[in-house]
Amino acid sequence: MFYRTDGPHGLPHNPFKCCVVPRPIGWISTISADGDVNLAPYSFFNGVAGEPPMVMFASNGKQPHGPKHSITNVEATGEFVCNMATWVLRQPMNESSGPHAAGVNEFEAAELETESSELVKPPRVKAAPIHMECLHFKTVELPCDTPEGRNAICIGRVIGIHIHDDYLKDGMVDIATIKPIARLGYHDYTAVETVFEMVRPGA
Repeated sequence: MFYRTDGPHGLPHNPFKCCVVPRPIGWISTISADGDVNLAPYSFFNGVAGEPPMVMFASNGKQPHGPKHSITNVEATGEFVCNMATWVLRQPMNESSGPHAAGVNEFEAAELETESSELVKPPRVKAAPIHMECLHFKTVELPCDTPEGRNAICIGRVIGIHIHDDYLKDGMVDIATIKPIARLGYHDYTAVETVFEMVRPGA
Protein backbone atom coordinates (compact mmCIF):
# COMPACT_ATOMS: atom_id res chain seq x y z
CA MET A 1 0.00 0.00 0.00
CA PHE A 2 0.92 3.65 -0.30
CA TYR A 3 -0.72 6.66 1.27
CA ARG A 4 0.00 10.37 1.43
CA THR A 5 0.49 11.54 5.00
CA ASP A 6 -1.75 14.56 4.37
CA GLY A 7 -4.67 12.26 3.50
CA PRO A 8 -6.47 9.13 4.77
CA HIS A 9 -4.51 5.89 5.13
CA GLY A 10 -7.54 3.63 5.15
CA LEU A 11 -6.34 1.54 8.10
CA PRO A 12 -7.97 1.18 11.54
CA HIS A 13 -5.02 3.01 13.16
CA ASN A 14 -2.27 5.31 11.96
CA PRO A 15 0.72 3.08 11.07
CA PHE A 16 3.41 5.80 11.20
CA LYS A 17 4.80 4.92 14.63
CA CYS A 18 5.12 1.27 13.57
CA CYS A 19 7.41 2.36 10.76
CA VAL A 20 10.10 3.84 13.03
CA VAL A 21 10.87 1.12 15.57
CA PRO A 22 12.06 0.32 18.11
CA ARG A 23 12.22 3.74 19.74
CA PRO A 24 14.18 3.96 23.02
CA ILE A 25 12.35 5.55 25.92
CA GLY A 26 13.76 8.61 27.60
CA TRP A 27 12.31 8.62 31.10
CA ILE A 28 12.78 12.31 31.80
CA SER A 29 12.89 13.75 35.31
CA THR A 30 12.73 17.51 35.82
CA ILE A 31 11.98 20.14 38.44
CA SER A 32 9.75 23.15 37.80
CA ALA A 33 10.74 26.73 38.58
CA ASP A 34 8.56 26.37 41.71
CA GLY A 35 10.34 23.20 42.81
CA ASP A 36 7.76 20.61 41.74
CA VAL A 37 9.29 17.29 40.66
CA ASN A 38 8.09 15.72 37.39
CA LEU A 39 8.76 12.37 35.70
CA ALA A 40 7.50 11.32 32.26
CA PRO A 41 8.51 8.85 29.51
CA TYR A 42 9.15 9.97 25.92
CA SER A 43 9.47 7.51 23.05
CA PHE A 44 10.63 10.17 20.62
CA PHE A 45 14.04 10.08 22.29
CA ASN A 46 17.59 9.30 21.26
CA GLY A 47 21.25 10.13 21.44
CA VAL A 48 22.19 12.58 18.71
CA ALA A 49 25.94 13.14 19.16
CA GLY A 50 28.89 11.56 20.94
CA GLU A 51 31.53 14.27 21.26
CA PRO A 52 30.15 15.94 23.28
CA PRO A 53 27.38 13.49 24.22
CA MET A 54 23.97 14.96 23.35
CA VAL A 55 20.44 13.60 23.65
CA MET A 56 17.02 14.74 22.53
CA PHE A 57 13.41 14.13 23.45
CA ALA A 58 10.40 15.43 21.56
CA SER A 59 7.28 16.80 23.23
CA ASN A 60 4.25 16.34 20.98
CA GLY A 61 0.67 17.48 20.67
CA LYS A 62 -1.78 18.87 23.19
CA GLN A 63 -2.32 17.78 26.78
CA PRO A 64 -5.43 18.16 28.97
CA HIS A 65 -3.50 20.24 31.53
CA GLY A 66 -1.75 22.56 29.08
CA PRO A 67 1.85 22.35 27.83
CA LYS A 68 3.80 19.23 28.78
CA HIS A 69 5.56 19.75 32.07
CA SER A 70 8.88 18.17 31.10
CA ILE A 71 9.82 20.60 28.37
CA THR A 72 8.33 23.55 30.27
CA ASN A 73 10.49 22.67 33.27
CA VAL A 74 13.63 22.17 31.19
CA GLU A 75 13.19 25.53 29.49
CA ALA A 76 12.62 27.21 32.86
CA THR A 77 15.49 25.59 34.79
CA GLY A 78 17.91 24.33 32.12
CA GLU A 79 18.29 20.82 33.56
CA PHE A 80 16.93 17.30 33.21
CA VAL A 81 17.83 13.65 33.76
CA CYS A 82 17.31 10.72 31.37
CA ASN A 83 16.55 7.55 33.33
CA MET A 84 16.69 4.21 31.51
CA ALA A 85 13.36 2.38 31.43
CA THR A 86 13.67 -1.41 31.71
CA TRP A 87 11.50 -4.52 31.64
CA VAL A 88 11.47 -4.61 35.44
CA LEU A 89 10.34 -0.97 35.59
CA ARG A 90 7.75 -1.17 32.81
CA GLN A 91 4.71 -0.74 35.08
CA PRO A 92 5.90 2.34 37.01
CA MET A 93 7.16 3.80 33.72
CA ASN A 94 3.68 3.41 32.27
CA GLU A 95 2.08 4.86 35.40
CA SER A 96 4.25 7.96 35.11
CA SER A 97 2.96 8.55 31.56
CA GLY A 98 -0.50 9.58 32.77
CA PRO A 99 -1.82 13.10 32.09
CA HIS A 100 -1.21 14.34 35.61
CA ALA A 101 -1.91 17.93 36.59
CA ALA A 102 0.89 20.33 37.42
CA GLY A 103 2.25 19.79 40.90
CA VAL A 104 1.65 16.03 40.90
CA ASN A 105 4.83 14.13 41.75
CA GLU A 106 4.93 11.17 39.34
CA PHE A 107 7.64 9.51 41.42
CA GLU A 108 5.11 9.23 44.24
CA ALA A 109 2.24 8.29 41.92
CA ALA A 110 4.32 5.42 40.49
CA GLU A 111 5.74 4.48 43.92
CA LEU A 112 9.32 5.07 42.82
CA GLU A 113 12.23 5.96 45.05
CA THR A 114 14.34 8.94 44.09
CA GLU A 115 18.08 9.44 44.27
CA SER A 116 19.92 12.74 44.20
CA SER A 117 21.86 13.71 41.09
CA GLU A 118 25.49 14.83 41.21
CA LEU A 119 25.50 17.87 38.91
CA VAL A 120 21.87 18.88 38.36
CA LYS A 121 18.84 19.41 40.62
CA PRO A 122 16.28 16.95 39.20
CA PRO A 123 16.32 13.62 41.04
CA ARG A 124 16.96 10.23 39.44
CA VAL A 125 14.86 7.06 39.42
CA LYS A 126 16.81 5.07 41.98
CA ALA A 127 15.93 1.68 40.48
CA ALA A 128 16.99 2.62 36.95
CA PRO A 129 20.35 1.08 35.93
CA ILE A 130 21.56 4.10 33.96
CA HIS A 131 21.01 7.85 34.34
CA MET A 132 22.26 10.75 32.24
CA GLU A 133 22.38 14.20 33.81
CA CYS A 134 21.79 16.90 31.19
CA LEU A 135 21.88 20.64 30.59
CA HIS A 136 19.43 22.20 28.15
CA PHE A 137 21.17 23.14 24.92
CA LYS A 138 18.36 24.18 22.59
CA THR A 139 14.68 23.73 21.81
CA VAL A 140 13.73 23.30 18.15
CA GLU A 141 10.11 24.11 17.29
CA LEU A 142 8.40 21.84 14.75
CA PRO A 143 5.14 22.20 12.79
CA CYS A 144 2.10 20.91 14.68
CA ASP A 145 -1.16 19.78 13.08
CA THR A 146 -2.95 19.69 16.45
CA PRO A 147 -4.80 22.94 17.22
CA GLU A 148 -3.22 24.66 20.24
CA GLY A 149 -0.66 21.86 20.41
CA ARG A 150 3.12 22.03 20.34
CA ASN A 151 5.72 19.82 18.71
CA ALA A 152 9.21 20.64 19.94
CA ILE A 153 12.55 18.88 20.18
CA CYS A 154 14.42 19.46 23.42
CA ILE A 155 18.17 18.90 23.03
CA GLY A 156 20.44 18.46 26.01
CA ARG A 157 24.14 18.09 26.64
CA VAL A 158 24.98 15.10 28.84
CA ILE A 159 27.33 16.25 31.59
CA GLY A 160 27.28 13.17 33.82
CA ILE A 161 26.41 9.48 33.49
CA HIS A 162 25.59 6.97 36.24
CA ILE A 163 25.92 3.25 35.44
CA HIS A 164 25.04 0.73 38.16
CA ASP A 165 28.05 -1.48 38.84
CA ASP A 166 25.89 -4.63 38.66
CA TYR A 167 25.42 -4.03 34.94
CA LEU A 168 29.07 -3.64 34.01
CA LYS A 169 30.66 -6.84 32.69
CA ASP A 170 34.32 -6.87 31.69
CA GLY A 171 34.19 -3.09 31.55
CA MET A 172 31.19 -2.98 29.18
CA VAL A 173 27.50 -2.25 29.77
CA ASP A 174 25.59 -5.55 29.86
CA ILE A 175 22.49 -4.55 27.88
CA ALA A 176 21.06 -8.08 27.69
CA THR A 177 20.91 -8.23 31.49
CA ILE A 178 19.44 -4.72 31.81
CA LYS A 179 16.66 -5.45 29.28
CA PRO A 180 15.81 -1.86 28.34
CA ILE A 181 12.36 -1.45 26.85
CA ALA A 182 11.45 0.42 23.69
CA ARG A 183 8.25 1.64 22.09
CA LEU A 184 6.73 0.12 18.97
CA GLY A 185 3.47 1.22 17.36
CA TYR A 186 -0.01 1.29 18.90
CA HIS A 187 0.20 0.14 22.57
CA ASP A 188 3.10 -2.21 21.87
CA TYR A 189 6.55 -2.31 23.45
CA THR A 190 9.57 -4.56 23.20
CA ALA A 191 12.47 -5.49 25.48
CA VAL A 192 16.09 -5.95 24.43
CA GLU A 193 16.95 -9.59 25.05
CA THR A 194 18.94 -10.60 21.97
CA VAL A 195 22.29 -8.88 21.37
CA PHE A 196 24.60 -9.65 18.45
CA GLU A 197 27.82 -8.08 17.24
CA MET A 198 28.76 -6.85 13.78
CA VAL A 199 31.97 -4.94 13.16
CA ARG A 200 31.77 -2.17 10.58
CA PRO A 201 34.14 -2.43 7.62
CA GLY A 202 37.31 -0.51 8.38
CA ALA A 203 36.56 -0.29 12.11
